Amino acid sequence: MSPSHLSLNRRQLLQYTGLGVSALVAQQLLAGCAVNPVTGENQFMMISEQQEVSIDKQQSPFQFSNDYGITQDSRLNAYVNRVGQEVASRSHRPRMPYSFSPVNAAYINAYAFPGGTIATTRGILAELNNEAELAALLGHEIGHVNARHTAQQLSKTVFAQMAMAGLSMATSAAGYGGANSALQSLGGLGAGALLAHYSRDNERQADALGMEYMVKTGYSPEGMAQLMELLIRNNQREPNALQAMFSTHPMSSERLANVRNAMNSQYSGQMRQATNRERYMDETANLRRFKPMLNTLQKASAATAAKKLNEAGSLFNQAIQQAPGDYTALLMMAKFQMGTDNNSAAENYARQAIQAYPQEPQARLVSGVSMLNNKRYDAAYQELTNYDRMLPGTVQVNFYQGYALEGMGRREEAAQKYVNFLNKQNKGKEAQYAYNRLKSWGYVK
Repeated sequence: MSPSHLSLNRRQLLQYTGLGVSALVAQQLLAGCAVNPVTGENQFMMISEQQEVSIDKQQSPFQFSNDYGITQDSRLNAYVNRVGQEVASRSHRPRMPYSFSPVNAAYINAYAFPGGTIATTRGILAELNNEAELAALLGHEIGHVNARHTAQQLSKTVFAQMAMAGLSMATSAAGYGGANSALQSLGGLGAGALLAHYSRDNERQADALGMEYMVKTGYSPEGMAQLMELLIRNNQREPNALQAMFSTHPMSSERLANVRNAMNSQYSGQMRQATNRERYMDETANLRRFKPMLNTLQKASAATAAKKLNEAGSLFNQAIQQAPGDYTALLMMAKFQMGTDNNSAAENYARQAIQAYPQEPQARLVSGVSMLNNKRYDAAYQELTNYDRMLPGTVQVNFYQGYALEGMGRREEAAQKYVNFLNKQNKGKEAQYAYNRLKSWGYVK
Protein backbone atom coordinates (compact mmCIF):
# COMPACT_ATOMS: atom_id res chain seq x y z
CA MET A 1 0.00 0.00 0.00
CA SER A 2 1.46 3.34 -1.02
CA PRO A 3 1.51 6.40 1.27
CA SER A 4 -1.06 8.09 -0.95
CA HIS A 5 -3.51 5.25 -0.31
CA LEU A 6 -2.94 5.36 3.44
CA SER A 7 -2.72 9.12 3.82
CA LEU A 8 -5.11 10.74 6.32
CA ASN A 9 -5.42 14.28 7.52
CA ARG A 10 -5.37 14.94 11.27
CA ARG A 11 -9.14 15.41 11.52
CA GLN A 12 -9.79 12.12 9.69
CA LEU A 13 -7.35 10.28 11.89
CA LEU A 14 -8.95 11.56 15.09
CA GLN A 15 -12.35 10.60 13.70
CA TYR A 16 -11.01 7.18 12.79
CA THR A 17 -9.48 6.63 16.21
CA GLY A 18 -12.36 8.01 18.32
CA LEU A 19 -14.07 5.83 20.88
CA GLY A 20 -17.10 5.47 18.64
CA VAL A 21 -19.56 4.51 21.37
CA SER A 22 -22.73 6.07 19.97
CA ALA A 23 -23.96 2.85 18.37
CA LEU A 24 -23.12 0.90 21.52
CA VAL A 25 -24.94 3.40 23.71
CA ALA A 26 -28.02 3.30 21.50
CA GLN A 27 -28.03 -0.48 21.71
CA GLN A 28 -27.54 -0.51 25.47
CA LEU A 29 -30.30 2.01 26.11
CA LEU A 30 -32.76 -0.47 24.62
CA ALA A 31 -32.03 -2.84 27.53
CA GLY A 32 -33.73 -0.35 29.87
CA CYS A 33 -35.27 -1.76 33.01
CA ALA A 34 -34.69 -5.35 34.10
CA VAL A 35 -35.92 -7.56 36.94
CA ASN A 36 -33.15 -8.50 39.31
CA PRO A 37 -33.12 -12.33 39.45
CA VAL A 38 -32.31 -12.35 43.19
CA THR A 39 -34.56 -9.62 44.59
CA GLY A 40 -37.33 -9.73 41.98
CA GLU A 41 -37.25 -5.92 41.91
CA ASN A 42 -36.93 -3.69 38.84
CA GLN A 43 -33.57 -2.03 38.36
CA PHE A 44 -32.12 0.16 35.64
CA MET A 45 -29.80 -2.07 33.64
CA MET A 46 -28.10 -1.22 30.35
CA ILE A 47 -26.56 -4.68 29.92
CA SER A 48 -28.73 -7.63 28.87
CA GLU A 49 -28.09 -11.20 29.96
CA GLN A 50 -27.02 -12.08 26.42
CA GLN A 51 -24.53 -9.23 26.48
CA GLU A 52 -23.22 -10.37 29.88
CA VAL A 53 -22.42 -13.76 28.35
CA SER A 54 -20.92 -12.22 25.20
CA ILE A 55 -18.67 -9.81 27.12
CA ASP A 56 -17.62 -12.66 29.39
CA LYS A 57 -16.60 -14.90 26.47
CA GLN A 58 -14.71 -12.06 24.80
CA GLN A 59 -12.77 -10.87 27.85
CA SER A 60 -12.23 -13.79 30.23
CA PRO A 61 -9.54 -15.47 28.04
CA PHE A 62 -7.35 -12.38 28.40
CA GLN A 63 -7.61 -12.39 32.20
CA PHE A 64 -6.97 -16.12 32.31
CA SER A 65 -3.78 -15.59 30.31
CA ASN A 66 -2.84 -12.67 32.59
CA ASP A 67 -3.09 -15.21 35.40
CA TYR A 68 -0.82 -17.66 33.56
CA GLY A 69 -3.57 -19.83 32.17
CA ILE A 70 -5.75 -22.62 33.49
CA THR A 71 -3.64 -25.10 35.43
CA GLN A 72 -2.24 -28.18 33.71
CA ASP A 73 -3.56 -30.32 36.57
CA SER A 74 -6.56 -31.96 34.88
CA ARG A 75 -7.71 -33.64 38.10
CA LEU A 76 -7.76 -30.32 39.97
CA ASN A 77 -9.51 -28.57 37.08
CA ALA A 78 -12.27 -31.19 36.93
CA TYR A 79 -12.70 -31.19 40.72
CA VAL A 80 -13.09 -27.42 41.09
CA ASN A 81 -15.50 -27.29 38.16
CA ARG A 82 -17.56 -30.16 39.57
CA VAL A 83 -17.97 -28.48 42.97
CA GLY A 84 -18.79 -25.17 41.32
CA GLN A 85 -21.41 -26.66 39.01
CA GLU A 86 -23.14 -28.38 41.93
CA VAL A 87 -23.37 -25.11 43.88
CA ALA A 88 -24.42 -23.10 40.80
CA SER A 89 -27.28 -25.52 40.10
CA ARG A 90 -28.90 -24.33 43.39
CA SER A 91 -28.59 -20.64 42.49
CA HIS A 92 -31.12 -18.11 41.18
CA ARG A 93 -29.63 -18.33 37.66
CA PRO A 94 -28.88 -22.04 37.18
CA ARG A 95 -29.01 -21.84 33.37
CA MET A 96 -26.08 -19.44 33.03
CA PRO A 97 -23.11 -21.03 31.19
CA TYR A 98 -20.98 -21.43 34.31
CA SER A 99 -17.40 -22.61 34.24
CA PHE A 100 -15.02 -22.87 37.20
CA SER A 101 -11.29 -22.91 36.53
CA PRO A 102 -8.18 -22.88 38.71
CA VAL A 103 -5.61 -20.53 37.20
CA ASN A 104 -1.86 -20.67 37.75
CA ALA A 105 -1.40 -17.28 39.45
CA ALA A 106 0.31 -17.30 42.84
CA TYR A 107 -1.55 -14.39 44.42
CA ILE A 108 -4.64 -15.10 46.54
CA ASN A 109 -7.93 -14.31 44.82
CA ALA A 110 -11.06 -15.56 43.09
CA TYR A 111 -13.20 -13.63 40.63
CA ALA A 112 -16.26 -13.88 38.42
CA PHE A 113 -17.02 -12.53 34.98
CA PRO A 114 -20.62 -11.47 34.35
CA GLY A 115 -21.64 -14.49 32.24
CA GLY A 116 -20.60 -17.10 34.80
CA THR A 117 -16.90 -17.65 34.09
CA ILE A 118 -15.32 -18.00 37.53
CA ALA A 119 -11.64 -18.44 38.40
CA THR A 120 -9.73 -19.32 41.53
CA THR A 121 -5.97 -18.85 41.75
CA ARG A 122 -3.59 -21.57 42.85
CA GLY A 123 -2.62 -19.16 45.61
CA ILE A 124 -6.01 -19.30 47.30
CA LEU A 125 -6.70 -22.99 46.61
CA ALA A 126 -3.45 -23.89 48.38
CA GLU A 127 -4.71 -22.08 51.51
CA LEU A 128 -8.12 -23.75 51.78
CA ASN A 129 -8.61 -26.64 54.21
CA ASN A 130 -11.78 -28.39 53.07
CA GLU A 131 -14.42 -28.61 50.36
CA ALA A 132 -16.94 -26.53 52.31
CA GLU A 133 -14.52 -23.59 52.18
CA LEU A 134 -14.17 -24.13 48.43
CA ALA A 135 -17.97 -24.24 48.06
CA ALA A 136 -18.18 -21.01 50.07
CA LEU A 137 -15.58 -19.32 47.86
CA LEU A 138 -17.30 -20.40 44.65
CA GLY A 139 -20.75 -19.71 46.10
CA HIS A 140 -19.71 -16.14 46.89
CA GLU A 141 -18.59 -15.60 43.28
CA ILE A 142 -21.79 -17.22 41.99
CA GLY A 143 -23.63 -14.73 44.20
CA HIS A 144 -22.00 -11.84 42.36
CA VAL A 145 -23.12 -13.32 39.02
CA ASN A 146 -26.66 -13.93 40.25
CA ALA A 147 -27.09 -10.45 41.69
CA ARG A 148 -25.62 -9.02 38.46
CA HIS A 149 -23.11 -6.88 40.33
CA THR A 150 -20.68 -6.67 37.39
CA ALA A 151 -23.50 -5.83 34.99
CA GLN A 152 -24.40 -2.91 37.27
CA GLN A 153 -20.80 -1.68 37.09
CA LEU A 154 -20.77 -2.11 33.31
CA SER A 155 -23.97 -0.08 33.03
CA LYS A 156 -22.19 2.79 34.79
CA THR A 157 -19.28 2.39 32.39
CA VAL A 158 -21.59 2.90 29.40
CA PHE A 159 -22.46 6.36 30.73
CA ALA A 160 -18.77 7.07 31.30
CA GLN A 161 -18.07 6.10 27.69
CA MET A 162 -20.72 8.54 26.53
CA ALA A 163 -18.91 11.30 28.39
CA MET A 164 -15.58 10.24 26.89
CA ALA A 165 -16.77 9.96 23.30
CA GLY A 166 -15.72 13.48 22.38
CA LEU A 167 -12.15 13.22 23.62
CA SER A 168 -9.38 13.42 21.06
CA MET A 169 -6.04 11.72 21.03
CA ALA A 170 -3.07 13.41 22.69
CA THR A 171 -0.45 14.40 20.15
CA SER A 172 2.58 15.33 22.20
CA ALA A 173 5.98 15.03 20.57
CA ALA A 174 7.22 12.59 23.22
CA GLY A 175 8.94 9.54 21.76
CA TYR A 176 8.46 5.88 22.60
CA GLY A 177 10.67 4.70 25.46
CA GLY A 178 10.51 0.91 25.16
CA ALA A 179 7.92 -1.85 25.54
CA ASN A 180 8.65 -2.87 29.13
CA SER A 181 6.12 -0.78 31.00
CA ALA A 182 3.09 -2.13 29.18
CA LEU A 183 3.98 -5.64 30.30
CA GLN A 184 4.49 -4.99 33.98
CA SER A 185 0.78 -5.33 34.74
CA LEU A 186 0.54 -8.76 33.13
CA GLY A 187 -0.07 -11.39 35.79
CA GLY A 188 0.28 -8.87 38.60
CA LEU A 189 -1.95 -8.27 41.56
CA GLY A 190 -5.18 -7.30 39.88
CA ALA A 191 -8.22 -8.94 38.39
CA GLY A 192 -8.48 -6.88 35.19
CA ALA A 193 -10.30 -3.76 34.20
CA LEU A 194 -13.58 -5.56 33.50
CA LEU A 195 -13.83 -7.16 36.92
CA ALA A 196 -15.87 -5.10 39.34
CA HIS A 197 -14.47 -3.58 42.50
CA TYR A 198 -17.42 -4.52 44.62
CA SER A 199 -19.03 -2.34 47.23
CA ARG A 200 -19.52 -3.53 50.80
CA ASP A 201 -23.23 -3.93 50.08
CA ASN A 202 -22.35 -6.13 47.08
CA GLU A 203 -20.08 -8.21 49.30
CA ARG A 204 -22.69 -8.67 52.01
CA GLN A 205 -25.22 -9.79 49.43
CA ALA A 206 -22.76 -12.20 47.81
CA ASP A 207 -21.91 -13.65 51.23
CA ALA A 208 -25.57 -14.26 51.97
CA LEU A 209 -26.22 -15.78 48.56
CA GLY A 210 -23.09 -17.92 48.73
CA MET A 211 -24.16 -19.33 52.09
CA GLU A 212 -27.66 -20.03 50.78
CA TYR A 213 -26.33 -21.88 47.73
CA MET A 214 -23.67 -23.93 49.56
CA VAL A 215 -26.09 -24.99 52.30
CA LYS A 216 -28.65 -26.05 49.69
CA THR A 217 -25.88 -28.13 48.09
CA GLY A 218 -25.28 -29.96 51.38
CA TYR A 219 -22.28 -28.14 52.85
CA SER A 220 -21.93 -26.85 56.38
CA PRO A 221 -22.36 -23.07 56.57
CA GLU A 222 -19.31 -23.07 58.78
CA GLY A 223 -17.27 -23.24 55.57
CA MET A 224 -18.08 -19.59 54.86
CA ALA A 225 -16.93 -18.47 58.31
CA GLN A 226 -13.78 -20.59 58.01
CA LEU A 227 -13.04 -19.03 54.62
CA MET A 228 -13.31 -15.50 56.00
CA GLU A 229 -11.24 -16.35 59.07
CA LEU A 230 -8.57 -17.86 56.82
CA LEU A 231 -8.43 -14.73 54.65
CA ILE A 232 -8.25 -12.36 57.60
CA ARG A 233 -5.55 -14.50 59.22
CA ASN A 234 -3.48 -14.58 56.01
CA ASN A 235 -3.87 -10.84 55.50
CA GLN A 236 -2.42 -10.22 58.95
CA ARG A 237 0.54 -12.50 58.16
CA GLU A 238 1.14 -11.66 54.47
CA PRO A 239 -0.91 -8.56 53.54
CA ASN A 240 0.72 -8.18 50.13
CA ALA A 241 -0.46 -11.62 49.06
CA LEU A 242 -4.09 -10.57 49.46
CA GLN A 243 -3.98 -7.11 47.91
CA ALA A 244 -6.15 -8.14 44.96
CA MET A 245 -8.60 -10.11 47.07
CA PHE A 246 -9.14 -7.25 49.50
CA SER A 247 -9.26 -4.53 46.84
CA THR A 248 -11.91 -6.25 44.72
CA HIS A 249 -13.66 -7.94 47.68
CA PRO A 250 -13.63 -5.51 50.64
CA MET A 251 -13.25 -7.55 53.83
CA SER A 252 -14.48 -6.45 57.25
CA SER A 253 -15.14 -7.84 60.71
CA GLU A 254 -18.79 -6.94 60.09
CA ARG A 255 -18.99 -9.44 57.24
CA LEU A 256 -17.61 -12.20 59.43
CA ALA A 257 -20.05 -11.26 62.21
CA ASN A 258 -22.96 -11.39 59.75
CA VAL A 259 -21.92 -14.86 58.61
CA ARG A 260 -21.62 -16.14 62.17
CA ASN A 261 -25.01 -14.67 63.03
CA ALA A 262 -26.58 -16.47 60.05
CA MET A 263 -24.88 -19.72 61.13
CA ASN A 264 -26.36 -19.44 64.61
CA SER A 265 -29.86 -18.53 63.45
CA GLN A 266 -30.93 -19.18 59.86
CA TYR A 267 -28.61 -22.15 59.32
CA SER A 268 -28.26 -23.56 62.84
CA GLY A 269 -29.92 -26.79 61.74
CA GLN A 270 -27.39 -27.37 58.95
CA MET A 271 -24.19 -27.07 60.97
CA ARG A 272 -23.55 -30.82 60.79
CA GLN A 273 -23.63 -30.91 57.00
CA ALA A 274 -20.53 -31.91 55.04
CA THR A 275 -17.11 -30.25 55.06
CA ASN A 276 -15.39 -33.03 53.06
CA ARG A 277 -11.89 -32.27 54.32
CA GLU A 278 -10.41 -35.62 53.29
CA ARG A 279 -11.74 -35.37 49.76
CA TYR A 280 -10.38 -31.85 49.41
CA MET A 281 -6.96 -32.99 50.60
CA ASP A 282 -6.97 -35.91 48.15
CA GLU A 283 -8.07 -33.83 45.16
CA THR A 284 -5.60 -31.01 45.86
CA ALA A 285 -2.60 -33.14 46.87
CA ASN A 286 -0.60 -32.23 43.76
CA LEU A 287 -1.44 -28.53 44.08
CA ARG A 288 -0.34 -28.37 47.71
CA ARG A 289 3.13 -29.62 46.74
CA PHE A 290 3.56 -26.21 45.10
CA LYS A 291 2.53 -24.18 48.16
CA PRO A 292 6.10 -23.27 49.21
CA MET A 293 6.82 -22.06 45.67
CA LEU A 294 3.58 -20.05 45.55
CA ASN A 295 4.41 -18.40 48.87
CA THR A 296 7.88 -17.53 47.55
CA LEU A 297 6.37 -15.96 44.41
CA GLN A 298 4.05 -13.87 46.59
CA LYS A 299 7.06 -12.59 48.52
CA ALA A 300 8.97 -11.95 45.28
CA SER A 301 6.06 -9.88 43.93
CA ALA A 302 5.94 -7.85 47.16
CA ALA A 303 9.71 -7.25 47.01
CA THR A 304 9.45 -6.14 43.38
CA ALA A 305 6.64 -3.71 44.24
CA ALA A 306 8.79 -2.33 47.08
CA LYS A 307 11.71 -1.94 44.59
CA LYS A 308 13.85 -4.37 46.60
CA LEU A 309 15.21 -5.80 43.38
CA ASN A 310 18.10 -7.87 44.74
CA GLU A 311 15.75 -9.56 47.19
CA ALA A 312 13.14 -10.07 44.50
CA GLY A 313 15.65 -11.65 42.11
CA SER A 314 16.81 -14.07 44.80
CA LEU A 315 13.22 -15.02 45.61
CA PHE A 316 12.33 -15.65 41.96
CA ASN A 317 15.41 -17.88 41.71
CA GLN A 318 14.33 -19.70 44.86
CA ALA A 319 10.85 -20.27 43.45
CA ILE A 320 12.29 -21.80 40.27
CA GLN A 321 14.47 -24.09 42.37
CA GLN A 322 11.46 -25.11 44.47
CA ALA A 323 9.44 -26.03 41.37
CA PRO A 324 11.67 -26.49 38.31
CA GLY A 325 9.75 -26.11 35.08
CA ASP A 326 6.78 -24.28 36.63
CA TYR A 327 5.33 -21.97 33.97
CA THR A 328 4.33 -19.20 36.38
CA ALA A 329 7.69 -19.06 38.15
CA LEU A 330 9.59 -19.00 34.85
CA LEU A 331 7.41 -16.34 33.28
CA MET A 332 7.38 -14.13 36.38
CA MET A 333 11.17 -14.33 36.35
CA ALA A 334 11.17 -13.41 32.64
CA LYS A 335 9.09 -10.31 33.32
CA PHE A 336 11.25 -9.41 36.31
CA GLN A 337 14.38 -9.63 34.14
CA MET A 338 12.72 -7.48 31.48
CA GLY A 339 11.79 -4.92 34.10
CA THR A 340 15.43 -4.67 35.14
CA ASP A 341 16.53 -4.30 31.48
CA ASN A 342 18.15 -7.73 31.35
CA ASN A 343 16.42 -8.62 28.11
CA SER A 344 18.68 -11.53 27.16
CA ALA A 345 17.83 -13.28 30.44
CA ALA A 346 14.17 -12.35 29.95
CA GLU A 347 14.14 -13.95 26.52
CA ASN A 348 15.77 -17.10 27.92
CA TYR A 349 13.25 -17.52 30.76
CA ALA A 350 10.35 -16.78 28.41
CA ARG A 351 11.59 -19.51 26.07
CA GLN A 352 11.69 -21.96 29.00
CA ALA A 353 8.14 -20.93 29.93
CA ILE A 354 6.95 -21.63 26.38
CA GLN A 355 8.45 -25.11 26.62
CA ALA A 356 6.74 -25.66 29.99
CA TYR A 357 3.26 -24.68 28.74
CA PRO A 358 3.21 -24.31 24.94
CA GLN A 359 -0.58 -23.84 24.79
CA GLU A 360 -0.56 -20.72 27.01
CA PRO A 361 0.09 -17.54 25.00
CA GLN A 362 1.43 -14.98 27.50
CA ALA A 363 5.01 -16.29 27.36
CA ARG A 364 5.06 -15.68 23.61
CA LEU A 365 4.15 -12.04 24.14
CA VAL A 366 6.88 -11.62 26.76
CA SER A 367 9.33 -13.44 24.48
CA GLY A 368 8.39 -11.22 21.54
CA VAL A 369 8.81 -7.99 23.47
CA SER A 370 12.14 -9.20 24.88
CA MET A 371 13.27 -9.81 21.32
CA LEU A 372 12.13 -6.31 20.37
CA ASN A 373 14.25 -4.86 23.14
CA ASN A 374 17.15 -6.99 21.92
CA LYS A 375 16.58 -5.54 18.40
CA ARG A 376 15.85 -9.01 17.01
CA TYR A 377 13.01 -7.63 14.94
CA ASP A 378 12.37 -10.55 12.59
CA ALA A 379 12.17 -13.08 15.43
CA ALA A 380 10.07 -10.68 17.51
CA TYR A 381 7.56 -10.20 14.70
CA GLN A 382 7.16 -13.96 14.32
CA GLU A 383 6.69 -14.51 18.06
CA LEU A 384 4.16 -11.67 18.29
CA THR A 385 2.28 -13.14 15.34
CA ASN A 386 2.22 -16.51 17.12
CA TYR A 387 0.78 -14.81 20.20
CA ASP A 388 -1.86 -12.99 18.16
CA ARG A 389 -2.91 -16.24 16.53
CA MET A 390 -3.31 -17.93 19.93
CA LEU A 391 -5.07 -15.01 21.65
CA PRO A 392 -6.33 -12.56 19.02
CA GLY A 393 -7.47 -9.11 20.02
CA THR A 394 -4.74 -7.79 22.35
CA VAL A 395 -4.62 -4.11 21.42
CA GLN A 396 -0.88 -3.55 22.02
CA VAL A 397 0.15 -6.38 19.69
CA ASN A 398 -0.55 -4.25 16.60
CA PHE A 399 1.77 -1.60 18.04
CA TYR A 400 4.54 -4.10 18.83
CA GLN A 401 4.22 -5.64 15.37
CA GLY A 402 4.44 -2.17 13.84
CA TYR A 403 7.54 -1.44 15.91
CA ALA A 404 9.13 -4.70 14.75
CA LEU A 405 8.27 -3.99 11.11
CA GLU A 406 9.71 -0.50 11.45
CA GLY A 407 12.93 -2.03 12.79
CA MET A 408 12.98 -4.37 9.78
CA GLY A 409 12.70 -1.39 7.41
CA ARG A 410 9.18 -2.34 6.25
CA ARG A 411 7.70 1.12 6.70
CA GLU A 412 4.41 0.75 4.82
CA GLU A 413 3.48 -2.43 6.71
CA ALA A 414 4.52 -0.76 9.97
CA ALA A 415 2.31 2.23 9.17
CA GLN A 416 -0.70 -0.03 8.62
CA LYS A 417 -0.11 -1.74 11.98
CA TYR A 418 0.15 1.66 13.67
CA VAL A 419 -3.14 2.79 12.11
CA ASN A 420 -4.79 -0.47 13.23
CA PHE A 421 -3.48 0.14 16.74
CA LEU A 422 -4.69 3.75 16.82
CA ASN A 423 -8.12 2.61 15.70
CA LYS A 424 -8.38 0.74 19.00
CA GLN A 425 -6.32 2.87 21.37
CA ASN A 426 -5.74 6.60 21.10
CA LYS A 427 -4.11 7.49 24.42
CA GLY A 428 -0.78 6.72 26.04
CA LYS A 429 2.83 6.89 24.96
CA GLU A 430 2.45 4.07 22.42
CA ALA A 431 -0.39 5.99 20.74
CA GLN A 432 1.71 9.15 20.77
CA TYR A 433 4.66 7.31 19.24
CA ALA A 434 2.52 5.69 16.52
CA TYR A 435 0.83 8.98 15.66
CA ASN A 436 4.14 10.83 15.52
CA ARG A 437 5.61 8.15 13.26
CA LEU A 438 2.65 8.35 10.87
CA LYS A 439 2.95 12.12 10.84
CA SER A 440 6.72 12.13 10.22
CA TRP A 441 6.31 9.59 7.39
CA GLY A 442 3.69 11.73 5.70
CA TYR A 443 0.67 9.53 6.36
CA VAL A 444 -0.98 12.22 8.50
CA LYS A 445 -1.19 15.79 7.21
